[in-house]
Amino acid sequence: MQLQDLLYGVAIKSLVGKPDAEVNALAFDSRQVKSGTLFFAVVGTVTDGHQYILQTIEAGANVIVCEQMPAEINENVTYVEVDNSSVALGIVASNFYGNPSNKINLVGVTGTNGKTTIATLLFQLFRGLGYNVGLISTVQNQINEEVIPATHTTPNPIALNALLKNMVDAGCEYAFMEVSSHAVVQHRIAGLTFVGGIFSNITHDHLDFHKTFDSYLKAKKEFFDNLPKNAFALTNADDKNGMVMLQNTKANKKTYALKQMADFKAKIIENKFSGLNLNIDDMDVFFKMVGSFNAYNLLAAYGTAILLQQDKLQTLTILSSLAGAEGRFDYMVSKEGVIGIVDYAHTPDAVQNVLSTVANIRKGTEQVITVIGCGGDRDKTKRPIMAQVACDWSDKVILTSDNPRTEEPQTIITEMEQGVSPTNRRKTLSILDRKEAIKTACHIAQPGDIILVAGKGHEKYQEINGVRHHFDDKEVLTEQLNAIS
Repeated sequence: MQLQDLLYGVAIKSLVGKPDAEVNALAFDSRQVKSGTLFFAVVGTVTDGHQYILQTIEAGANVIVCEQMPAEINENVTYVEVDNSSVALGIVASNFYGNPSNKINLVGVTGTNGKTTIATLLFQLFRGLGYNVGLISTVQNQINEEVIPATHTTPNPIALNALLKNMVDAGCEYAFMEVSSHAVVQHRIAGLTFVGGIFSNITHDHLDFHKTFDSYLKAKKEFFDNLPKNAFALTNADDKNGMVMLQNTKANKKTYALKQMADFKAKIIENKFSGLNLNIDDMDVFFKMVGSFNAYNLLAAYGTAILLQQDKLQTLTILSSLAGAEGRFDYMVSKEGVIGIVDYAHTPDAVQNVLSTVANIRKGTEQVITVIGCGGDRDKTKRPIMAQVACDWSDKVILTSDNPRTEEPQTIITEMEQGVSPTNRRKTLSILDRKEAIKTACHIAQPGDIILVAGKGHEKYQEINGVRHHFDDKEVLTEQLNAIS
């Protein structure tokens, strides 16, 4: 493909060389460069791609997109100077794969909690409605029934556009994707066309990356600011920052809520472990999913379907049969009547949502035992808050290891313990080994008690010092519950 075609829509400061240079591949990682590659010198958080320009030319790169022209110019190479290489990468990647987002109804879901569940519900719903559909999520990517492992919540622009092209080639009419705040700031979604955006909520998370809550909020808002006029922007009106998302968007503004007046309104009639009974738009419907947080997720999916011109009754009928995403309030009961729940909750708000749901359903006599940890190399400020929330809403808490990554697990637990008040210390244990922590929870549980294992959800690994070891919370919890039955 000729360079001049790939550069359509890119703000170019200067170009040295041949605008008609032939490009066979794209790369922003110098290790992936081969003959005929267009290399993007991206300024990252760890390394600066400009340092590898000479190396990539030696490997066969014939076009370089950069933010600063190198001192040494190779006459056989074309150089394109831009303000931001990451933005150019997104636009060029979209052009390279034939602008697939223009050929599919692409809906983005952003927020702290609920992204995966909403995107997964929409994927399952539209499959049930008879469409070919794509999914891009934290748990997995999917093209109809073909499952593609996910490495990031939102893939890099090259992988993302390649995936969208595969969806278009498979005849997909709709695609639902999680849009992380990292992806917005790092311009991974640059060049994409969305027909709609959904906001779930925003709470304390990712401050290791964004530094301040205001920066995190602005990252979410930027997604809506950039939606086109013919798209829709659907926000949670019950979230205190929900309406902020709509302030500067050109898109069609719509709201959903349980408590406020909204375009799409629901009321919880009954909430129990077997499911939710909701009144949505004056229709009583029983859903398999549990908890007020899932009432919001279901309502967001319903509102989106209606905005995408789907039939109301058919939409609610299919939604009522769905179970949501793996690792989100996964629920099991042992022969002895001990209830086990595995949930991906890894923010203070998400933990409180799950435990408040449990509190609303429990009869009052049973214990709630929470097993919880915090990830290493991530936002440290939430660690004591996570422990405090777990203690405030549980009868017993076991602090343990999550994905320590390159940090010492004991250090993480010690930082969590700072959030345990003197009155809560008597009901708190610290057990370094996660399997042992889950085993202990099962052994102290009595019939009717409720065990929540929080933090990892769908993940099938535990990352320790850069190495991923097989570890599945649901597998371990099921095994230990069966052992005491």
